[in-house]
Amino acid sequence: MTGQAVELAKTVSSEFAQDTNNDGLLGLAFSSINTVTPNAQTTWFDTGSAEGLFKQNLFTADLKHNAPGTYDFGFIDSSKHTGSITYTDVDDSQGFWEFTGTGYGIQGQSFNSQDIDAIADTGTTLLLMDDSVVDDYYSNIDGAENDSSQGGYTFPCSSTIPSFVLGIGSGKATIPASLMNLGPVESGSSTCFGGLQSNSGIGMSIYGDVFLKAVFAVFDADNTQFGWAPKTAL
Repeated sequence: MTGQAVELAKTVSSEFAQDTNNDGLLGLAFSSINTVTPNAQTTWFDTGSAEGLFKQNLFTADLKHNAPGTYDFGFIDSSKHTGSITYTDVDDSQGFWEFTGTGYGIQGQSFNSQDIDAIADTGTTLLLMDDSVVDDYYSNIDGAENDSSQGGYTFPCSSTIPSFVLGIGSGKATIPASLMNLGPVESGSSTCFGGLQSNSGIGMSIYGDVFLKAVFAVFDADNTQFGWAPKTAL
């Protein structure tokens, strides 16, 4: 690849600097929202696509729970998923991998069919949705409360929590209960923080890593679509 711009940061937050697992950011949204100044640039993926670097102009994410995940660029590794890939059209007008979800479900209950404006975002840890959805989910967990001091819903770590379902395209993706619990709010605490939280003030739902760790995800720029399939292994 030639001619790829790299923006150097003049200042970084203390949280970013203290995270030894990070060494910069590689944005995977569309180039229309790239913020490099003074002259706008294309992202690494779009630059590579324009230069014919990839056999297919797509990338996949196979994120893992408590383990390193992988990204593949230009091809789909069929060994990383089972069954067929379910696709849904993407609206890239706002620069995101944005699509309309078909609803949600909670383990043991009927599926709630509704249009959900959502983006798939590898750069967001949580699953962020409307308050009505969030409240509905945590009403099924003993001791759950919306704790402002923790910035969202928490619950006793000993509580049994349900799995969660998201409708995308013609299918329904299940997020197991193990991924809906981010773990103790602090070391040694008996209170755990939930992986589903409010999207208040954002204007859309964000299907972040809590969702992406549950599926094999395909970001297809050739056909402007997002796809998912069950993972070979979580």
